[in-house]
Amino acid sequence: MGEQRSGRTSNSDKSNKSPSGVTSGRKPAVRKPGASRPAAQDTTAQTSVKKTSVGRTSAGKKAAVNETPEKPAAATKAAAKKAVTKKATAKKAAAKKATVAAEQAPAKKPAAKKTATAKTATAKTATAKKTTAKKTAAKTATAKAPAKKAPARKPESHAAMVRRARRINRELAELYPYAHPELDFTNPFELLVATVLSAQTTDLRVNQTTPRLFAVCPTPEDMAAMDPERLEELIRPTGFFRAKTKSLLGLSAALRDRFGGEVPGRLEDLVTLPGVGRKTANVVLGNAFGVPGITVDTHFGRLARRFGWTTAEDAEKVEADVAEIFPKSEWTMLSHRVVFHGRRVCHSRKPACGACPIAPLCPAYGEGETDPEKAKKLLKYELGGQPGQRLKPPADYPGQPAPPMAPPVAAS
Repeated sequence: MGEQRSGRTSNSDKSNKSPSGVTSGRKPAVRKPGASRPAAQDTTAQTSVKKTSVGRTSAGKKAAVNETPEKPAAATKAAAKKAVTKKATAKKAAAKKATVAAEQAPAKKPAAKKTATAKTATAKTATAKKTTAKKTAAKTATAKAPAKKAPARKPESHAAMVRRARRINRELAELYPYAHPELDFTNPFELLVATVLSAQTTDLRVNQTTPRLFAVCPTPEDMAAMDPERLEELIRPTGFFRAKTKSLLGLSAALRDRFGGEVPGRLEDLVTLPGVGRKTANVVLGNAFGVPGITVDTHFGRLARRFGWTTAEDAEKVEADVAEIFPKSEWTMLSHRVVFHGRRVCHSRKPACGACPIAPLCPAYGEGETDPEKAKKLLKYELGGQPGQRLKPPADYPGQPAPPMAPPVAAS
């Protein structure tokens, strides 16, 4: 290779040593038209120069061919890298946006859900309130409807009230000709004890309890000598048995020590006994001694106010107001009739107004059921086809006797 290069150099030097033809590797200058041809002796040198130039030109072309693609390839690679980088950056940005959107979306959705839930709950609450209001309005309208049917009454004078009250008493006498005290007893002592036991319980429960009690202690002396625990056990079904035991032992001892074992027949003496008040004393006086008295229990007081006989709540004030309306001879039986009516028809919570014979005389008509068929279902005891409260009722009682207390179930 070295020899060829040296030969080529010498040949070019012999010709013209043109830098454009040999050393630079560029194409030989083109002969212009009209130019004279070079001398013959230079043909070989020109040929050699041409070959060398051609060779070098070919080598240059090859080098150019080899070099030329390199630059575009590098540029393409750089552009590709930039494109890849841009794509990667774009992807990262898109990923970040997606991440942010994903992070924000769950926070917004529950908020939207919560808002929707709150709105739904508010709507439901409003609907429930409307429904409740409608129901309440309907109930109020239903409750007030019977009252609208009640006839309007003019202001009543005291004399008119007295006349109406006495008419009510006559109507009740026709309705309950068999009215009687609903406690079983055979003597004043048994009636006194049964009345003390009737506090805070029913006459039926007392009547079911006293047979065992009087079988053990039939007299005040026997009861005063009883063991307190034994007495408590006997009267336990009536409730408040400890307080009642204390009263029974006290009044029995007082009857034994102060009244010779006999029940006194005066109100002033009876109210001095332990556990005995005006109501108990009037019950004993009116039914055991025939002394007129007004018995103001819960039933009597309720009906006296509904009938317009009094506005008082205190039992003694009610007794005084009613005593001014009726003659003394009517007091005992009036008490029985009013109590009978209160237990059977004119109930505390829902009076059977539609089945009440004295409804036209009652200012409180409409407080209860006014429909006759529905009101009949509210009647109790003999009016409702049910047993009464006494195990041994009077002979003229039209209802059924009350059943005795069921014996206690033996432990297995």
